[in-house]
Amino acid sequence: MANITLKQLRYFEALARHTHFGHAAEASAISQPALSSQIKDLEATLGTQLFERNPRQVRLTSFGIRFRDRVRDILRSVDELGDLARVSKGALSGRLRIGVIPTIAPYLLPTLVRSLTATYPDLDLDIRETITPRLIDDIADGHLDAAIVALPVSEPSLTEVTLFTEDFVLVRPEADGDRPMPAPDQLQHMRLLLLEEGHCFRDQALSFCKIPTARTRHGLDGSSLSTLVQMVGAGLGVTLIPDMAVPVETRSAPVAIGRFAEVQPNRTVGMIWRKTTPLADHLHEMSQVVRRAVTP
Repeated sequence: MANITLKQLRYFEALARHTHFGHAAEASAISQPALSSQIKDLEATLGTQLFERNPRQVRLTSFGIRFRDRVRDILRSVDELGDLARVSKGALSGRLRIGVIPTIAPYLLPTLVRSLTATYPDLDLDIRETITPRLIDDIADGHLDAAIVALPVSEPSLTEVTLFTEDFVLVRPEADGDRPMPAPDQLQHMRLLLLEEGHCFRDQALSFCKIPTARTRHGLDGSSLSTLVQMVGAGLGVTLIPDMAVPVETRSAPVAIGRFAEVQPNRTVGMIWRKTTPLADHLHEMSQVVRRAVTP
């Protein structure tokens, strides 16, 4: 086993994550033949197959699944050695990998990046936008250092720090702007446009409107808040969006914004990171920088 290299483990993890030689090679900045050769050498050293290969799919063997879990622990520990060295230097510097959910990223990132680069001039920000479950997995696997998401995520292995709370608003066709605001429970009887499954904002909207997930209708889902607002402008229904999205998403659509008078729907936005990361103190300090930057 002495011939196993750290590079081979990283290539293996990339292929296990992408289940596609081409995608894994691209993510690893290596040619596909070179990646394939490294995986074959690793399998030869182990004396067993890690992957089942067929023309359409690459799949981990049962041993490969067990091996993947140990490899991810090893790679995370190796990365944390580098984090320990960064912490010893004092101020946060070097590469920092931050994830942001899609219902926050377009509206918060400009302010966030300006504030962080001004506070930490030696920081190299690497930002990924995707849905919360993937961000949580990436943090757990060591592919991200922290993420900005809607809280709570309720993962015992993660630290959660609140940044701010923001309201949701109702987006209606412009012609309906003078009508009385519907009560929250009336929304379940309207043509409510939602983000596609996997977005936490979808679940929050359903909860506020008291609509069971099983009762949602097909054909009314969008992939982004921008799509939902444009669909409302076209007269296809109504939707909810967070307050931070209003200036960006409503400027080019014939829609009206309404705010609920009594029960105001909202969400709590915060930062999360692994409790075990050596960067924990730095990330807590950074969360305060972010809070000051985004709080009016």
